[in-house]
Amino acid sequence: MEFHSPKPILPHIPDNLTVGQFVFDAIHSTRPNGRERVPWLIDDATGRRVGKEELRARTAALATALRYRFGIGEDDVVLLFSRNHVDYPVAIWAAHQLGAIISGANPDFSTNELLYQLQATKATVLISGLDGLDVAEAAAKQCGLSSDRVLVFNTGGSSKAGKVSVEDMVQLGRTHAPSFQERRLKPGEAKTKLAFLSFSSGTTGRPKAVAIPHYAPIANIVQIAVHNSVHENYCSWEDRRYRPGDVAIGVLPFYHIYGLVINLHYVLYCGMSLVVVPKFNFVEMLKSIVRHRISHLFLVPPMIVLLCKHAAVKDHRIQDHIRMIMCGAAPLSNELNQQLFELLPNAQIGQAYGMTETCTATTMWRIERKRGVSGSSGTLLPGTIARIIKTDGTLADFDEPGELVTYSPSNALCYLNNAEATKETFIDGWVRTGDEAKIGRDGEVWILDRLKVKGFQVAPAELEGCLLDHPDVSNTCVVGVPDEYSGEVPMAFVVLSPSATKRVAQDQKQIDEIKKSIMKHVADNKVAYKHLAGGVELVDVIPTSPSGKLLRRVLRDRAKALKQQQKVKSKL
Repeated sequence: MEFHSPKPILPHIPDNLTVGQFVFDAIHSTRPNGRERVPWLIDDATGRRVGKEELRARTAALATALRYRFGIGEDDVVLLFSRNHVDYPVAIWAAHQLGAIISGANPDFSTNELLYQLQATKATVLISGLDGLDVAEAAAKQCGLSSDRVLVFNTGGSSKAGKVSVEDMVQLGRTHAPSFQERRLKPGEAKTKLAFLSFSSGTTGRPKAVAIPHYAPIANIVQIAVHNSVHENYCSWEDRRYRPGDVAIGVLPFYHIYGLVINLHYVLYCGMSLVVVPKFNFVEMLKSIVRHRISHLFLVPPMIVLLCKHAAVKDHRIQDHIRMIMCGAAPLSNELNQQLFELLPNAQIGQAYGMTETCTATTMWRIERKRGVSGSSGTLLPGTIARIIKTDGTLADFDEPGELVTYSPSNALCYLNNAEATKETFIDGWVRTGDEAKIGRDGEVWILDRLKVKGFQVAPAELEGCLLDHPDVSNTCVVGVPDEYSGEVPMAFVVLSPSATKRVAQDQKQIDEIKKSIMKHVADNKVAYKHLAGGVELVDVIPTSPSGKLLRRVLRDRAKALKQQQKVKSKL
């Protein structure tokens, strides 16, 4: 069967606007009335407040300079290799005014990784952060991009000697008359005119450039706005989830689809202020929440773990400010949800699900619920249709697991220059997510991450939630390892708490005692087939992707290697 959103009807979605035109000027039935003096962006470090008209002027000036200096125009690609910056969206909107395309790159990339993205997109201008400039210049040199086409975002009011900064370009644009007509789209053209080449996370094979037209993020913004009734007086002002004048944190990277569409553009569309944070540091984030009175957090699971476990939380009165937390990228366990609810009893808290190929959110927790259903990713967004495809190729019914396949106006078009991968994922407007899911009769969508033990399904997130309740566990990831008898058994990689780490440093014998205690904790709380028969391995850090997903594949490979080493030793 096909599953539809509880709110199936969408208002008209503009198909003749660029993303910038939509966010700056679109009058739409879903848009709440903003507050004139509310700043759009706030620089976290300096407190600098940037309003709508200043952003508009900087965008026009930068567009003028990009055309004047480099001749940037139709379908040229501008690659942004930087941490979050108040001029990051300015660069996006300026490129779009010229008909160009934006591709955001992970600022922690190595030279070879950035080179790959430069070559895949054929970028003609590269804008870098100061801390990545050496990598940017090395990659540009290798791909034949002239050094003068490598610009730098300003940090601390100055740029590296000899490098042209974005601020320099803005000033150049202000001294020259506009040498271009802003790109205006014909009716329907936004559905095909590319806005972004956003790269998928690449957990299998090399990252792929997802071709996203202007219509897709605009559609997703409208879908989320309808889902959350941002334009309706559906309850008291105090209890409304999104309100003009609220303050959100912009700590998710803007190069990633979650940060780009929801954390940046949707927040601005709702008339909220966004505190721009260049790089995530948990303790500094707590300080920012208090300093800027941040009410809305857009996070990923590793950040939620820190909120629930980090000792510094008690030193900051974040409960006085936080009204909403959205978590995406991976399911949260019931235990972790409960800890978060107890920490912030008055906040609205829930999960969402999406991916680059669907141009962000496909599901989100209901507006009627202050707290999302633990473990659920919420319900389908308006205008979204889903199918669950079972292993035999037939359509699943309620509560039957299978691959989630979605149809949405926000879906991307294809993978750039990759017909084979496109054919596998993009099918007649539908997107194969590759994720196992089930949908209940109540419309709740459950993303399933499972390993099989003696034929029983075991959710790693469930065991991770249990493990995080142990006082010696700071972070964890559970993977399945092959077992001749059971098929697979759970194995836990664990990062110790500071107190446990101190005990181990003083006495190495504590390692075995802690491992036994952790295994006993799971055994005392879970049915036998969920016990950690694969053992416990202590690690310094749990690897995550740039989007915050646990890289189970990396730890699964490591677990297999450890088991192989143990087999070899047992034979000696």
